[in-house]
Amino acid sequence: MRPTVHDIAEKAGVSLATVDRVLNNRPGVKAKTRALVEQTIAEIGYVRDVAAANLARKRLYRFEFLIPDSDNSFLDQLRTAVHEVASLSRIERIEIGIRQVAAFDAPALVHAMRAAMAEGPDGIAMVAIDEDSVRAVTAQASEAGIAVVTLVSDLPGSPRIHYAGIDNLAAGRTAASLLGRFLGSAGSVGVIVGSLNARDHRERLAGFEHVIERSYPDIRILPIIEGRDDPARVEILAGQLLTEHSELAGLYSLGAGNRGLVKALRAHPRGRHLPVIAHELTATTRAALSEGLFDAVLNQDAGHEVRSAVRVMKAQADGLHTVDAQERIRIDIFLKDNMPQ
Repeated sequence: MRPTVHDIAEKAGVSLATVDRVLNNRPGVKAKTRALVEQTIAEIGYVRDVAAANLARKRLYRFEFLIPDSDNSFLDQLRTAVHEVASLSRIERIEIGIRQVAAFDAPALVHAMRAAMAEGPDGIAMVAIDEDSVRAVTAQASEAGIAVVTLVSDLPGSPRIHYAGIDNLAAGRTAASLLGRFLGSAGSVGVIVGSLNARDHRERLAGFEHVIERSYPDIRILPIIEGRDDPARVEILAGQLLTEHSELAGLYSLGAGNRGLVKALRAHPRGRHLPVIAHELTATTRAALSEGLFDAVLNQDAGHEVRSAVRVMKAQADGLHTVDAQERIRIDIFLKDNMPQ
């Protein structure tokens, strides 16, 4: 039988009210008495039922998600996941808000962080931008007792408590290994990024370049194209790449804007014959895989990332630990043959 607060009070020789004050870290208990109660808790192996305690005192959790406002199918998935988790979490007395932030805009993200902080949430989850100003406001949130989780793109060197996203260096390495095997010979490859201001894109590019240089020295990487995750811009730049580089042997699209890439590939005579690796399984990339325009898509589960962020922020609010394996976001590799229905 599990020990109870009554067992703690009886063994320590104190009142139930004193035990309650110690468990909830409230004032009004002498240091000597507090130490005695804490020692008793350890000796009898009492484990607090945080959920029941929070329910009894009507504890309400408030979390804010800051998501880039971009024409990006994966970010649409992320927003949808936040709304779904918010709906399901109400039964646990969790309120989740969502704020749209201009993409790749550090001042806008800092402004959104400060606006969210002013409302005193328990936690903030954001798609980070790797800028010192964002680190500084993250530190301010931490000092105010607000847990910060980064989504999709991390912010190392900041006091964020968790990163909910894939290992982007590993994703880039995986893309290079696949493309190198698909090519099987020398040639040039084009790389389309969203923005080199985004850490996840920089890390994917670094992993990709490392494996190409190490394992496929006969493959040349052409000058990097920044598509800003804008389909119209990507369509123009990819079309120029296909037209101007007759030696082009493959493509790696490590950001978004893939609707534009698909249009460019369809419009060019060589577009259906180049190995292409992209990211995120969306309606566009599914269709491109089915059509044979894309050869592989590396995916991260937006729903898992949002659920992980909420679990970690709630655990932080409750003073509990999380299970690392449960929070690890895996890299899924989809081909035409194994797309989920």
